[in-house]
Amino acid sequence: MLMKNEVKAAIEAILFIRSEKVTISEFTELLDLEQAELHIIINEMINEYNNSSRGIQIIKDKNSYIMCTKPEFSELLSNMTKPAIRRLSQAALETLAIIAYKQPVTKAEIEQIRGVKVEKIVNNLIEQGLIVETGKKQTVGKPAMYSTTDEFLKVFGLTSLDDLPDIKEGIS
Repeated sequence: MLMKNEVKAAIEAILFIRSEKVTISEFTELLDLEQAELHIIINEMINEYNNSSRGIQIIKDKNSYIMCTKPEFSELLSNMTKPAIRRLSQAALETLAIIAYKQPVTKAEIEQIRGVKVEKIVNNLIEQGLIVETGKKQTVGKPAMYSTTDEFLKVFGLTSLDDLPDIKEGIS
């Protein structure tokens, strides 16, 4: 059986590594403790975190706990978080460039420029929030037209489409 300080260290490690809520039942199973004993120890830890000059805290939510930063550090931490850089294939980047410069554009128009099918790539770009369907082209079959999103601008560090580099050669 673990000593009290070892139990606290284990709880801290579990909360840190999980980075999401951990239920009482998960703790009792992992640490082989009774719920009553676990509640006492975690409540002690909550008080210790709240009464110290640490930047993190433990919060209870119904039958679970989570470790998070203290609210007074939210502004400082918001300056540190940057959007995740997505890994896009060369084909996805080419397709995205065509959409960015030609929008609104249909899949058929993209395929004509690229010379290959783009169904899966377009669906992937939609899932990632980089493009969106913006209407139907008023032509036979009324194909969907696609344009870039604000997320596209954010990911590529642009404030508007006017920030896109000029095309020397290429898409006409």
